[in-house]
Amino acid sequence: MAAYVIVNDDITDEGTFSEFRERVGATVEANGGRYLVRSGNAELIEGNWSPGRMVVIEFDDASAARGWLNSPEYTELKRIRQRSANASLILVEGV
Repeated sequence: MAAYVIVNDDITDEGTFSEFRERVGATVEANGGRYLVRSGNAELIEGNWSPGRMVVIEFDDASAARGWLNSPEYTELKRIRQRSANASLILVEGV
């Protein structure tokens, strides 16, 4: 069953975050993931959520998503992201 990592970012240091942005795609691809959404253009339709930059990454299954999240390559980049953005991440299984 496909699994999705959904990220809501609020970038606080664009200069530092740019390094994360340049390097993270290769780690996603190396772990079998593919980007479905990478955008700061979210339109609120209902409710009171104010999302920032949204990212949705699809993996074959939750195990592959966790493999990426726990990979040494992503763990190194995660430190850069944590210094330059406030983020919420969820892992959800889909169809």
